[in-house]
Amino acid sequence: MSRSWSRPTSRADVVTFVEITDEDVAHVVALWQTCGLTRPWNDPHADVARARATSTSTVLVARGGDGVVASVMCGHDGHRGWMYYVAVDPTVQGQGLGRAAVEASERWLAAQGVRKARLMVRDTNARVLGFYAALGYADQECVVLGKDLAPA
Repeated sequence: MSRSWSRPTSRADVVTFVEITDEDVAHVVALWQTCGLTRPWNDPHADVARARATSTSTVLVARGGDGVVASVMCGHDGHRGWMYYVAVDPTVQGQGLGRAAVEASERWLAAQGVRKARLMVRDTNARVLGFYAALGYADQECVVLGKDLAPA
């Protein structure tokens, strides 16, 4: 059963975020590429497949026109929820879809019993920091460290 997370937008209509379907995957990957969110070392198709393979993560999409106009991948560890690939088609940016994507993710995470939402912003995408600050997100005064693990 697919659940949806809706909110009114500034365009006076309702945007609905639903869980991704097989038919959405190519549209979502194209959207992420258009928005500059993909990296050569991460296969976005594999990211979608992993998110869909477990009950602790998902990809939410909003459709409009000929395909997906906004998306957000979210997941959690039972305590903290994380958002990834927050994307809005550049032709419809500024209409409340980014806010709607974040809020849909927050509602999905809260429905899973998660109490904290987090996201990471690449240094090369600092222009979105004001957007997230307006939504109540603040620097957590921590450094994210990483290490690539060899394939099992």
